[in-house]
Amino acid sequence: MKLSASLHDRVLVAAEAVRQHLGAAAAQVAIVLGSGLTAASTRLAEVRSLDYAQLPCFPETTVAGHPGRLLYGTMAGKSALVLCGRVHAYEGYAPAEIGFGVRVAAALGVGTVVVTNVAGSIEPALSVGEIVCIRDHLNLTGLSPLAGANDERLGPRFVDMTDTYTPALRILAAQAAQAVCGKPMREGVYAGMCGPSYETPAEVRMLRVLGADLVGMSTIHEVIAARHAGLKVLGLSLVANPAAGILSTPLRHEDVTSAAAGGAARMGELLEAVVARL
Repeated sequence: MKLSASLHDRVLVAAEAVRQHLGAAAAQVAIVLGSGLTAASTRLAEVRSLDYAQLPCFPETTVAGHPGRLLYGTMAGKSALVLCGRVHAYEGYAPAEIGFGVRVAAALGVGTVVVTNVAGSIEPALSVGEIVCIRDHLNLTGLSPLAGANDERLGPRFVDMTDTYTPALRILAAQAAQAVCGKPMREGVYAGMCGPSYETPAEVRMLRVLGADLVGMSTIHEVIAARHAGLKVLGLSLVANPAAGILSTPLRHEDVTSAAAGGAARMGELLEAVVARL
């Protein structure tokens, strides 16, 4: 199907392909794994796999740490759809395409999505390797996946974002973290930037004034699309590095993905504990 077809129709075509190839007819939860976090998917059992490139209309990943693979299986006894990797605005994708994967999950009947990412810490108290529950976000990309003509088949024209990150899921995640890690999981505000350049120290100081605790280049558009589709949302950030200016060390993507790989097992354990409590 051509990109000129409506977003709604392309989502349905992709969802039907997922049903046929993976048998994903009744997934209970969808999980989006961010940069370097693919190893968290080892918590999935009875796995069936398909590359994004094999699915019609599905945007393909181009960034290291995002393999572009869709998995379907069971986690903690529940059926789960796992998106290993995502696309970003800085790859040239329109915001509506960035939210394509979560819309496919919604079309498959999923009611809850867990979005994960690796982020820089603006709040100095947050340490590298720590997993933080996203309480709220700042969309500083200047873009929205809902811009343009609204298709009521996908969701309403105007979407309330008061409780973007579902409070009940945040409580559930806190309980899971206490059980898995033996300590409380902190919450924070995630600032979404366009990238692909890392933020300047001045921008990080600005973000701190605005109330951000974490910063990254993803998640925001997926979450807005998910809320538009009526999904409940939980967001988890793995701290991969102090943001620019917090330390004098230059930021490199290799270091970010390395830190993410080091924390992927913990993320997987936490995800399994969260899914078990759904």
